[in-house]
Amino acid sequence: MISDPLLMSLVLFGFMFLCLFSGLWIGFSLLGTGIFGMLVFNLNLPPVISVWDKIGGLLANSIYNSTNSWSLTALPLFILMGEILYRTEISTKLLNGLLPWLANIPGRLLHINVFACSLFAAVSGSSAATTATVGKITLDELSRRGYDKRLAIGSLAGAGTLGFLIPPSLIMIIFGILSDTSIGKLFMGGVIPGMMLAGAYSIYIILVALVNPDVVPHENETFTLAQKLTALKDLTPILGLIFAVLGGIYMGITTPTEAAAIGVIGSIVLAFAFKNLTWANFKDALINAVKTNCMICFIILSASFLSQVVGFVGIARALSVYITGLGLSPYMLILVVGLMYIVLGMMLDGISIVVMTLPIVLPIVVAAGFQPLWFGIFLVFMVELSQITPPVGFSIFVIQGISTETVGTILRATLPFFIIMVLMVVMITLFPDIVFYLPEKMVQ
Repeated sequence: MISDPLLMSLVLFGFMFLCLFSGLWIGFSLLGTGIFGMLVFNLNLPPVISVWDKIGGLLANSIYNSTNSWSLTALPLFILMGEILYRTEISTKLLNGLLPWLANIPGRLLHINVFACSLFAAVSGSSAATTATVGKITLDELSRRGYDKRLAIGSLAGAGTLGFLIPPSLIMIIFGILSDTSIGKLFMGGVIPGMMLAGAYSIYIILVALVNPDVVPHENETFTLAQKLTALKDLTPILGLIFAVLGGIYMGITTPTEAAAIGVIGSIVLAFAFKNLTWANFKDALINAVKTNCMICFIILSASFLSQVVGFVGIARALSVYITGLGLSPYMLILVVGLMYIVLGMMLDGISIVVMTLPIVLPIVVAAGFQPLWFGIFLVFMVELSQITPPVGFSIFVIQGISTETVGTILRATLPFFIIMVLMVVMITLFPDIVFYLPEKMVQ
């Protein structure tokens, strides 16, 4: 039997990555790793208790505890809302509504990806849906008008990840459930960092446009005030849905689950108003929402089982003691954790990163003096970075399918926005009040 906690961790992670690289589904990989850990490590069980009985009892307990959560009901509702909106003309409406207002800013319509992704992220909760929905409209339109395609692709890749940071966010819901952190406060904690990140992207585009005017076409479109005001009618439905979903949470009127239900109703109303909601579309949205939710819930319950195994054999506690004994400063610890997440992001998707590492990393980070709420936003940034890091950067593949550009070209275009995101992580680490300001103002 293996008794050294550090060696236990290496063996468990090694087995888990072996399962993942073999092509096994993530949920089965996590479940199999938990069973492997129970079988291999010394459990100190009484002779009358079979290890398989213990595994069955622990698995049943994990399934019940991880899924018996009212907060979890927000997950399928937000997924369904995003699926319905994905099948509407919302991205076209966003483009038409934003065009007149961006024409006079340096970089002009190159900002369309940032603004459109920010607004769509506030009603979808999904990075992939944000990138795909906005990109299908904006990339072709910008290319047709003569804008620099590389900068357009980079801004889409960077801004598309805002789907995880600007609430509602599926990653925040999963983190809140697994860490027992208020989902409403996580939502509010992501608002200011999300707006700052979007602003940083726009500032970068402005600077590039000022240094190199050739990234925008020389013909300048002009719009009258009347045209600008008329364009607002295309933005009003989206802004109204954002207010309906997030306004109630911020003012303490609705819970995240109630806000998600309102969001589903609002998305159906918009789909009817845009005349996009056919029975075929609605059926596809329902089926995809069920598939996605089942996949996520299976990963969550498997991760919960693995988490209990990790705690049962003493790995989390031993690692906390070990890392604490290294004498690392809190900032050095976060640096090490951040580098670990960037490496993991090169191999795994965002949800897997959260559910696999949280049972071990969260106790260590909390012991170092960081609050779970702040770490939740930090972790969302890490997941965002994983979306645009090779070879498993999901947003990269989405953009490749839309733009037909090579992965290398997309990565080079994305690099400046990757660096901006890293700088934002540094900023929220040095100034954590950026995260805490809105949650502390929430009406209880």
